[in-house]
Amino acid sequence: MNQLENSQFLGTEKISKLMLKFSIPCVLSLLVSALYNIVDQIFIGNSELSALGNAATGVVFPIFIIAQAFAWCFGDGCAAYLNICQGKNDTLSAHKAIGTGILITIFTSLVLMLVFFPLKTQLLTLFGASDNSIDMAVEYFNVILLFFPIYMLSNMMNAVIRADGCPAWSMASMLLGAIINIILDPIFIFGVHWGMMGAALATVIGQCISFIISFAYFFRTKTFKLSKESFIPDLKTFSYALKLGTSSFITQMTIVIISLVCNIMLAKYGAISQYGVDIPIAIIGIESKVFTVVINLVVGIVLGCQPIIGYNIGAKNYQRVRQLYKSILMCTIIIGVAATLLFELAPQTIVGIFGKPANIPNPEDYWVFAEKTFRIFLSLVTFTCIIKMTSIFFQAVGKPVQAVISSMIRDIVCFVPLILILPMFFGIEGILFAAPIADFIAMIVAASLTVSFLKSLKVKHVEEKEENVLKPSSQGVIITIGREHGSSGKQIGKLVAEKLSIPFYYKEMTALAAQESGLDQEFVSEINANSPTMLHSLYLSTDVIQQAIIAQDKVIRKIAANGSCVIVGRAADYVLRNYEHIVRVFIYAPEEYRMKRVMEVYGDSIEEAKRNIYRSDEARAAYYKNISGKSWGERHNYDFLVDSSIGIENCAKAIYDYIASLG
Repeated sequence: MNQLENSQFLGTEKISKLMLKFSIPCVLSLLVSALYNIVDQIFIGNSELSALGNAATGVVFPIFIIAQAFAWCFGDGCAAYLNICQGKNDTLSAHKAIGTGILITIFTSLVLMLVFFPLKTQLLTLFGASDNSIDMAVEYFNVILLFFPIYMLSNMMNAVIRADGCPAWSMASMLLGAIINIILDPIFIFGVHWGMMGAALATVIGQCISFIISFAYFFRTKTFKLSKESFIPDLKTFSYALKLGTSSFITQMTIVIISLVCNIMLAKYGAISQYGVDIPIAIIGIESKVFTVVINLVVGIVLGCQPIIGYNIGAKNYQRVRQLYKSILMCTIIIGVAATLLFELAPQTIVGIFGKPANIPNPEDYWVFAEKTFRIFLSLVTFTCIIKMTSIFFQAVGKPVQAVISSMIRDIVCFVPLILILPMFFGIEGILFAAPIADFIAMIVAASLTVSFLKSLKVKHVEEKEENVLKPSSQGVIITIGREHGSSGKQIGKLVAEKLSIPFYYKEMTALAAQESGLDQEFVSEINANSPTMLHSLYLSTDVIQQAIIAQDKVIRKIAANGSCVIVGRAADYVLRNYEHIVRVFIYAPEEYRMKRVMEVYGDSIEEAKRNIYRSDEARAAYYKNISGKSWGERHNYDFLVDSSIGIENCAKAIYDYIASLG
C-alpha cells in the first residue's frame, strides 16, 4: 500500500475498525509496560516486607521515571527522526542519530549512576522514605541502579524498533521481560527469602531479557543499518532527533515533579497525623500503580488513533475528526466511569491485592487511609482521563499550545499548588482533595478548549480544481529562493523564471504535495501560517505536519528531477542540497521597505505589518531549522543574496545575470 492509498484508507475506512486496528497494539504495549511497575509491589506487599516494603518501592518509583524520561526522550526522538527519514527516503542520516542516541543513552545512565549512588540516602529521604523504610528502599535501589544502563537502553531501543515497523517485536521484548519478572518474584521473595533485593533482582533480570531481545533486533532492522560509522558521535544530527523527543521528556519529568511534591507533603503531614509517614507513602504508591493501568488504557487508545486524527485534520475531513473525537471520548468515559465505580465501591479489595499491613503498628489506620485515598483522591478519575485524552488529541491535530495548556493546567498549575496549600488548613486529607479539585478546574479548561476547537472546524466545500502536473522542462539550473516576508521573493522568482523561460513553482508545489499525501492543499500551503507563535518545534514534530513536510520534500525532488526550474520557499535549498546545478538564492530587505510592501499588498496597518512580518519570519526560521538544523537566512547557506529594496525588476535582473555568469 503506497502513501496515497494508505492515506485514503485512513480517510474512508470505518472509524471503529481503524480504532481497533491502531489502538489495540498500543494499549497492550502500555499495559505490559505497567506490569513492571506493579508486579514487584504486589509480591512485596504479600510477603513479610508488607506495607513498609511497598512504601520503599513507592519512594524509588520517581527515580525510575527520571531514567525513563531520558530514555524515552532519546528513543522517541530517534524514532520520530527515523520515520521522517523513511518518508524522505533518506538512508544516510537515521543510523547516525540512532547510533549517537545509543551512546548518549549509555553516557546519561552512567552519569545518573554517578550522581545517585553517593546521594541515595538523601535522595530517597527527599522522596519520602522514613526511618522505618529507608533501609529497604536503599537495598532495592542499589540493585536497580546498577542496571540503569540496561533499563534505559531497553526503553530507548524499543521506541526505535516500533518506528522501524516491528511493534510486535517491541511488545514481545517487554512482555517476556515482565513474565520473567512475575516468575522470579515469588522465587526470590518467598522461596529464598531475599526480600527487597530479591524483588529488585527479579526486576533487573526481566529488564536484561527485554534488553537482549531488543538488542538482537538491531541485527535485522528493516529501514536502517547500524555500522561502526553509526557510533561516531554526530551531535548535529542527534540534536534534531532530541528536539522531537522533548515532549516525552517533559511529560515524564512532570510525573517526577508531582511525585516529589506529593511524597514530601505526605511525609510532612503524615508524621503529624494518626497515620504516620509510612502508611500514606505506601498507599499513594499503590494508588499510582493502579492509576497507571487506568490511564494507560486511555492513552493507548488515543495514541493509537493519532495517525487517523492527524490525516483527517490535514485532509480537512472535519466531520470525521468530530466523529473520531466522540468515539475516543466515549471510550474514555466508559473506562473512567468503570474505574470510578471500582475505586468507590471496592477500595479495600483493590488495596488488598497488594497485601496486608503486617508490619504497621496500626493496621486499621492503613485501611482507613486506603479507603479515603481511593474514594477522594481518585473520585474524579474520569475527568483525569478526559484531560489526558484531550491533551494527546490536541497534539494529533497540530495544536501544541492547547495540548500543553490542557496538560499543565491540571498537573502543574493546579495540582502542585493545591498539594502545598490545602494541607495547611485540612491536614493530610487536604492532599487527597487536591486531585479532584485540580481535575475539576482542568476539566473546565480542557472542555472550553475542545469546544472552541471543534467549533472552529468548518466543513470543507468541495471545489473543482485543475489537476496539477509537473511542467515540461529540460535539464539545467535549478534555482531555489528563500525570502523574508515582504521582500517580494515570490514576484522576483516568477520574473526570473520568465527571463530564463523555465517553470516556476510556488502554489503549484503545495498542490502537488497535497496530491502526493492526500492532505488538503490549503492545509499544506499554510503550515507556516498556522504555526503558533511559540512551541514551533512541537508543532512541526506532530504526525500530520511531518506527513505534509515529507510529501513536500518528495515533490521538490520530483520537480528537480524533471528539469530546470525556480522553486520558492519550503527549504528547497536544503532538500536539494546534494543536487548538481543548483543555485540557492536568499532575498532580504530592510524592515521599513518590507513593511511598506506588506501594507500595499495586504492592506495591513503599520502595527499589523510589523507583527505579521515578525510572525511569518519566525515561523519560516523555525521551519527551516526543523528541516535542516541550520539557521534560516544565514549567508553561508546560500550562493547569492540580494536586497530587494533595489527594486523587483533590478533584483530579478541581478539574479538572471548571476545565473548567466555561471555559464
